Amino acid sequence: MIKEEKETVVEKQFPKKDYCKHNKPKFRRQESWRYKRVTDRWRRPHGIDSKMRKKVKGWPASPTTGYRSPKKSRGIHPSGFVETRVQNIEDLIGIDPELQAIRIARTIGGRKRVEILTLAKEKGIHVLNPRTLRMSKDFKENEGTEEKEKKSTGAKKK
Repeated sequence: MIKEEKETVVEKQFPKKDYCKHNKPKFRRQESWRYKRVTDRWRRPHGIDSKMRKKVKGWPASPTTGYRSPKKSRGIHPSGFVETRVQNIEDLIGIDPELQAIRIARTIGGRKRVEILTLAKEKGIHVLNPRTLRMSKDFKENEGTEEKEKKSTGAKKK
């Protein structure tokens, strides 16, 4: 292999092999552990005598640039794949199964979800939210029974 080819292979395999994110502390809002009315969601401390603002030893840490993750590992799912959102079957065309994993949009219905899941399985693409409620055969079988039920309930009402 040429040196250039080796680099591209290493870059392609990086997300799965050398995936690294260090553990960050849970950044807590000042005095949130003391008062119920103060939420745990991070807010920057502002007081003139604030121990957190002054970074006094023994007080919780504040977010700083030193806690940022490495540039190559930012935006990568904990599984090691780059997350890609899919809304229809055409979105699966340009996906690399070694690097990318798909997340099916929440607005997708059951029928289209099943189609996307079957095509992703054929191509060997990892799905991050693969909840399967019914298979495509079940949809076809239930269409006939639903029409019969509608006709029978309509007749009873009259």
